[in-house]
Amino acid sequence: MIDAVGLVKDYGDVRALAGLDLRVAPGEIYGLLGPNGAGKTTTLRILAALDRPTSGRLMVAGFDPSDDAIEVKKRVGYVAETAILYESLTPREYFEFVASTRRLDRGVVKRASTLADAFDLGSHYDVPIGALSLGTKQKIAIIAAVMHSPPLLLLDEPLNGLDAKSGRILKEVVSLHARGGGGVVFSSHIMEVAEAMCTRIGIVNEGRVVAEGTMEELRALSGRRDSSLEELFLKLTEEEGFVAETIGRLREDASRGP
Repeated sequence: MIDAVGLVKDYGDVRALAGLDLRVAPGEIYGLLGPNGAGKTTTLRILAALDRPTSGRLMVAGFDPSDDAIEVKKRVGYVAETAILYESLTPREYFEFVASTRRLDRGVVKRASTLADAFDLGSHYDVPIGALSLGTKQKIAIIAAVMHSPPLLLLDEPLNGLDAKSGRILKEVVSLHARGGGGVVFSSHIMEVAEAMCTRIGIVNEGRVVAEGTMEELRALSGRRDSSLEELFLKLTEEEGFVAETIGRLREDASRGP
């Protein structure tokens, strides 16, 4: 589904990706984790054919995004970290617009309506998007990304703004997609969600994948058999010492009182 080798991305003097390797198979939910500024969003934008790497080799769903961006976009459902929507449209109009630009049949618009019911969007279906809450806009972005059942889902912090009920529905949508043979790349800062959902996890730091595998493989790599994903993440990104020292100082200050 994804085969990326040595991806480099420079923005002027800033190197966002520094030789990133990534492979995702059909039926896999791949967790892309990393600190702020590690290169996760840049990676997802390149995979979605919204940006080009400076160098490296990449195939997405059988196509090179640099040569066949339109073919890649046909096969990808992308949820950006911040939803970008046409706020003058209603959700109904927006889904019809997305279907028309993708040249999808009416059955896909009907599936969007079914997903809207699942996400409890019905009462907002004919309200301008600009008047809706952040969480409701996120639901709309998710539905637009999955309504055509693309082979590959790229989800950048998809739980942003969602309540517990909608988050649970999203997890089921993602799980069903993978069970049907689709690939998923799921980026999140919520370690408990990534640990529960993802079949394999890649930890990105300074533009590279510094550790990758199942939870058991990551535990073996770190030498910690019983660690949570959060603990493994801090160790493998070399942030463990900083966090421990910071917590120690905070507790010391708190013990002194005002």
